[in-house]
Amino acid sequence: MTVNIPSSSLIACICEGGAETAIMDILLNQDLLVFSRDQMIEESVLPRTSVKEFERRHLRLAYDQKILILRVIDSRGEKFNLSRAYRSKVKVIDVITAPEIEMLIIVSKKKYDEYCRSKIKKPSDYCKNVLKIKNVKSPAYISKYFADPFFLLESIKEYQRVHKQKNNEASLYDLIKTK
Repeated sequence: MTVNIPSSSLIACICEGGAETAIMDILLNQDLLVFSRDQMIEESVLPRTSVKEFERRHLRLAYDQKILILRVIDSRGEKFNLSRAYRSKVKVIDVITAPEIEMLIIVSKKKYDEYCRSKIKKPSDYCKNVLKIKNVKSPAYISKYFADPFFLLESIKEYQRVHKQKNNEASLYDLIKTK
């Protein structure tokens, strides 16, 4: 899916967890995304909160432009139902990392086929049990593992190649500045 983000957009980038936040921070810090920190509310990735809390903290403020909410999540079924008063003021794009963000580690270690043949359903469990990575969900581990942003980029590209997204579904790959 092509994600077109005009440079005038105001963005709320909400990440499901610490690992997703660490990955987005690496990409943002290296200016590898189709948007920059300057465009972001609070110039940072926002932690996941309830819709009501997000509305209270961010949408009650007066903004000159429509807000684009990028939700970096692994669940396709999770809805972000805004109150009627805000629906016309925002656009929501779900950036799906299904089945889990830890797939980037599996792909980077060239273990994707092996993972698919295994009986282990969750990539995080595969990382813990087979790859022996105890703290795979830790933002500190993710930041260290992907300290080379181009290694992260290659992992994202490879995952895009081997794992086909569903139609009209955005992925991390779709947010990369130059694919």
